[in-house]
Amino acid sequence: MKFAGNRLFRAGVFSALVAALGITGCSTTDTFEQPVPVPEVDTSVTLKTVWEMSVGDGHDGDFLYLAPLNAGDVVYAASADGELVAVNSETGKLLWERELQDRIFAGVGGDLEQLYLVTREADLVALSREDGQELWRSALPTEALAAPQSNGSLVVAQTTDGRVLAFDTADGEILWQYDGVVPALSLRAATAPLVGGDVVIAAFSNGKLMALAADSGQPLWQYEVGQPQGRTELERLVDIAGQPLVLESAIMVAGYQGKLALVDIRTGQEIWSRKASSLQAPMIGGGNIYMSSANGDVVAYRGSDRREVWLQDKLSWRQLTQPAVYENYLVVGDYEGYLHVLSADDGRLVGQTHYDSDGLRVPLQRLANGNLMVFGNGGKLSVFTLRERSGSVRTQGSAKRQSLK
Repeated sequence: MKFAGNRLFRAGVFSALVAALGITGCSTTDTFEQPVPVPEVDTSVTLKTVWEMSVGDGHDGDFLYLAPLNAGDVVYAASADGELVAVNSETGKLLWERELQDRIFAGVGGDLEQLYLVTREADLVALSREDGQELWRSALPTEALAAPQSNGSLVVAQTTDGRVLAFDTADGEILWQYDGVVPALSLRAATAPLVGGDVVIAAFSNGKLMALAADSGQPLWQYEVGQPQGRTELERLVDIAGQPLVLESAIMVAGYQGKLALVDIRTGQEIWSRKASSLQAPMIGGGNIYMSSANGDVVAYRGSDRREVWLQDKLSWRQLTQPAVYENYLVVGDYEGYLHVLSADDGRLVGQTHYDSDGLRVPLQRLANGNLMVFGNGGKLSVFTLRERSGSVRTQGSAKRQSLK
C-alpha cells in the first residue's frame, strides 16, 4: 500500500504554553519547566551549506507548519504571506515563483500534477506544479493547519475541528466528509493525513488513529494511541501531533501522554507498543527508533525489542523537531532556531549551529541525494551536508525504511 507524502511543550509559564500551542479554555495550577540553556558542545561535526534562499516571511509570526514539499528533483515551499516557489533540489536554482493574493495557513501538499495549499480564509486551493497557476479552490468548514495530501485522484484536508474532507483533484468537488471527535482542550498541531489508493489514515486530537475508506470516508478501523487520564483537561491531553510513519505494511505512531506503537495498516491491530510521550513522529535508522520526547529528551530504542539504547537529556524542554537521520548522526532543531547534531550510536552532542532566530518548527527532511533540507520559521530555506572534523563530507542515498515488527 503506497501513501502520498511522508512527511515545545513546557515553555516556562502557562500563558506561554497557551500562546505557543493554541491551548484555550482551561485553567491549571500545574508548574511548567523552563527550557535548559543551549548546551556547550565540543564540535566534531559541522553543517556545510549546499545552497540557501529566503521564502517570503516564512511563518510570519503565526504558529504554522508550512513544511516544504520534497518532490524529488524539485522542492516546493510557501510562506504565510503568500510566496510560493519551486526550486531545484540539487542546486537551489529558482525554477519559478508566484506571489499569491492569499495568506497561507497550511501546505505544501501535492501529487504528480498539482500543489495544494489552505488559505487563512479556509479555502483549499489547487495550483499547477508547472507554474503555480491557480486551477480551482473549494471552501473548508474551518481552518486547517495540516498540509493537504493527495493520491492523484482525491485530495484530503483535515481541519482543526476534527473534520476530514476529500475533494476531487480534477475540479475540487467534495466527495465525502468524516466528522471526528475533538476534546474541549487540544494542541494547535498539524497532523497531515496519509492518503493511499484505497485508505486514508487520519490522526485526531482525542488520541485516536483511524482508517477511512478512500472512496467513501467510511470508518474501517480505529486505534487508541492515548487514553485521557487525570483530573484537569491539561493532564488529559492525548493529541497525536506528528504524521504517522509508514513502514511497509505497518505504520508507526507516537502520541502526547500516550504511547509509541506499530500498527498493521490493513486491520489496525497493534503489533507492539510502549509508553511514550511525544509531539513529533518517530524516525528510524540503523535498526533503531529515534524520538524527540515531549520533555525535550532525545531517545533511541532498539528496533528489535524497543529497549532504550540511550537518552540525551541536555536539550530538555527546547521544543525539538522530529529527528532527522543522517548516516551515523541525528539532527534536531529547536524553538530558538538551533540545529543540534547527535551521534546515532550513543546520543552524544557532536555539533551545533544557530540557524534561524525565529526558531524551527517543521521537520527537517532528507532529499533524494541524501542532503538535509531545513526550513526556518523566518523563511530561511537551506540544504546541508554534514562535514566531520577530518574534512570528509558524509552523504548517502535515501534512507531505507525497515521492518520493525
